[in-house]
Amino acid sequence: MLYIEIFIAFFIPGIVGYGGGPASIPLIQAEVVDRYEWVTVEEFGELLAIANALPGPIATKMAGYIGYEVGGAFGSFVALFATVAPSLIAMLFLLGLLYKFKDSPRVKRMTALIKPTIAVLLGVLAFQFFSTSWYTTGLIQTIIIAIVSLMLLEKMNVHPSIVIVGALLYGAIFLGA
Repeated sequence: MLYIEIFIAFFIPGIVGYGGGPASIPLIQAEVVDRYEWVTVEEFGELLAIANALPGPIATKMAGYIGYEVGGAFGSFVALFATVAPSLIAMLFLLGLLYKFKDSPRVKRMTALIKPTIAVLLGVLAFQFFSTSWYTTGLIQTIIIAIVSLMLLEKMNVHPSIVIVGALLYGAIFLGA
């Protein structure tokens, strides 16, 4: 039963997470944090930070780790397969159909309507992480990390993975993480 739950937890975000890893992150959080309670919001945030710092797709890294933590090596395999299965199925069965209608105005309109929804979901996720860090690390530390990260990303054009590693080191050194 556990492996079926692992499969469902990662298959559903793969189906409805149109737009790749960033679009599926809030959906994965809803499954593994809210529905099954395998990880806490704090753990999910740390996992997301580490997954962003590593190369490759975010969703598969998160699935592999959470699947392993919950169900061992086979749980990791099940979670990884469930994450890539929707894309695999879609590629196999719908490639011809998608190619036929790729220039359709309706398809372009649908894609344009989905992008703001993804942006709102990511905004809600960021707010949840901010509010959680506010309570666990304190307001001043959270503001320092947020402002320094924003300045490094926007003003100095530092690569996001370097900013994430820097924030992790700051947390380890100054916050006793």
